[in-house]
Amino acid sequence: MHFSEDPNLQPILFGLFLSMYLVTVLGNLLIILAVTSDAHLHNPMYFFLSNLSLADIGFTSSTVPKMIVDILRVTSYGGCLTQISFFVLFGCMDDVLLTVMAYDRFVAICYPLHYSVIMNSRHCVLLLLLLVFVSLLDSQVHNFIALQVTCFKDVEIPSFFCDPSELLDISCSGTLIKNIFTSMVSILFGFFPMLGIIFSYYKIALALLKIPSSGGRYKAFSTCTSHLSVVCLFYGTAIGTYIGSSVSYSPRKGMVTSLMCTVVTPMLNPFIYSLRNRDILSTLNRFQLWSN
Repeated sequence: MHFSEDPNLQPILFGLFLSMYLVTVLGNLLIILAVTSDAHLHNPMYFFLSNLSLADIGFTSSTVPKMIVDILRVTSYGGCLTQISFFVLFGCMDDVLLTVMAYDRFVAICYPLHYSVIMNSRHCVLLLLLLVFVSLLDSQVHNFIALQVTCFKDVEIPSFFCDPSELLDISCSGTLIKNIFTSMVSILFGFFPMLGIIFSYYKIALALLKIPSSGGRYKAFSTCTSHLSVVCLFYGTAIGTYIGSSVSYSPRKGMVTSLMCTVVTPMLNPFIYSLRNRDILSTLNRFQLWSN
């Protein structure tokens, strides 16, 4: 399988991907280290945040290292399928984790007295195992569909990696199966998670309006701002990619949107949580003091 790109851009792309990948991994590792090392952060919100950072590392690692290698050579059939598996697995984990984190904020603000009972450690682990199972199932279904409907021999993909949507576009068996599968995935892992997040924040907004003091409203809402920013970035990029490719698709635009989804979004998440979250920021500041 060949990836279409200008040979003159190879050194620039190599340096760009490598630097962005290192920033993404180091930033998310710092979030995980901050959560695991500070006892004050051992609660459901930061438990899911650390797993989101882990999923972001996996999501980026499923694409960028192979991007760097494939800039210099042609990827194999088996390598492409493996990349699809990990890409969909960690992408789906990101998607579902954001929904679970919205539910966590909903319970914390709307039912604060029952929060420790509803979001106990056992329930959190069960939620994590469930979303991992769903993500694994989704990745294997993607692989199965790709094997059934696509032609892999001597094709060129206008992207930096084995993008599942690009592979489905080179179908050998018509567009019916592709359209049905794409619609099902969009509903199950796009519409329903977004609906859950919107419903959670709708209930949160109603609960905030019942708080008499503006200081109390601000304090409660401040626990949601980082998550809300990441949700807007994640779904905004995904929706923008979908709309952009539907209206006027070109290989160059496809590469840019692929870069945004797979590299830029996971890279920005640690900055959003560290800059907008006082608990994370104070823990990172303590790391800096220790190092000095």
